[in-house]
Amino acid sequence: MNDVFMNTYTRLPVTFSRGEGSWLYDINGKKYLDFGSGIAVNLLGHNYPPLVRAVTEQAAKYFHVCNYYLSDASVAFAEKLVEATEPAGIKNVFLANSGAEANEGACKLARKYSLLKYGKGRHTIVTLKGSFHGRTITTLSATGQEKFHKDFGPFTEGFLHIPGGDIATLEAALDEKKVAGLLIEAVQGESGIVPQSDEFITAAAKLCAERDILLMFDEIQCGIGRTGSFLAFEQYKDEKGNPIKADIVTLAKGLAGGIPAGAVLAGEKTRCVFSAGDHGSTFGGNPVAAAAGLVVLKTVNNPEFLADIVHKGDILMKALRSHHMIKEVRGRGLMIGFDIESDAWPFLQAGIARADNSKNQSGLLMLSAGAKTIRLLPAYTILDSEIDQGIEILSQLLCAG
Repeated sequence: MNDVFMNTYTRLPVTFSRGEGSWLYDINGKKYLDFGSGIAVNLLGHNYPPLVRAVTEQAAKYFHVCNYYLSDASVAFAEKLVEATEPAGIKNVFLANSGAEANEGACKLARKYSLLKYGKGRHTIVTLKGSFHGRTITTLSATGQEKFHKDFGPFTEGFLHIPGGDIATLEAALDEKKVAGLLIEAVQGESGIVPQSDEFITAAAKLCAERDILLMFDEIQCGIGRTGSFLAFEQYKDEKGNPIKADIVTLAKGLAGGIPAGAVLAGEKTRCVFSAGDHGSTFGGNPVAAAAGLVVLKTVNNPEFLADIVHKGDILMKALRSHHMIKEVRGRGLMIGFDIESDAWPFLQAGIARADNSKNQSGLLMLSAGAKTIRLLPAYTILDSEIDQGIEILSQLLCAG
């Protein structure tokens, strides 16, 4: 059966047929506790009733209209999204389908802003080593990991990768005659769950403001509540202790709870940069995705809900840090990475192989983020008792390995 697919994934040996909450069931009826949520996509778990209702009701009305027109679903979604991100400086939004598409749009927006204001030559986008911004040619160019670049050059020019945390290098890289924007993940996901330091983000905000370089945050994996605030960078402050404002933010992954959706969010400087015809997306703002996204926003952007994410993350990280076979634990909220002695992939395989209904054993679904790093991104709706169950399985797997 796998021959029908291009050979783009190393797949684990399981095929799923249904899900419920934080559980997935394979075609043989075995059950698995999901600590990955589709790589931070199924924020509200599987088969979440309000999402199912919203998608079903919208699908019964209409699936799609082209962007010559407005749809009531996309208008409501966009309004709620701007409302949720207005404290971070956001004024309007372009709706897309994916993270890579959102980051492409963000780069176009930054370059046009700089071109209109300063003329040609000021188009470089600075990103961080260890970053991941997508798999299109341009977003690969933005990605600061060489392993993703192999075999696919030449790349879009005009990107510079610098180490995160190095303020002196950052200051030298942000050349106001050459640089249009600085694109940062407040917490890097694909390179092992690496939060940026407070000092680095504060310095970045200060330098960008002084030099009129756009401050851009890729919140595709770390945003939408994943770290305990609606946007991860909202946990950082500027040099005066005030909340940081962004010029551009990108979102995707869990934005519609499992249906493809992405967004480019513009701050005050960039809200009027694009003109009609500058950018577009056939499926951007799809009404079914918008209806699902509206449920996500109404559920997640709530102080009590966000506090519960922090609570659950604290339970999980405390347990991981107390285990003698875990080397280091990093993360915020329910975005957690930990290092093990052995290779990560066999550990993921062991989590799958553990599922055995005859022994009343559940499998455990996890993610990797580097050769020896395990990444955990559970659904926000996971129960405390399910976290405890997952920790017990993790401990058994570590001791067995």
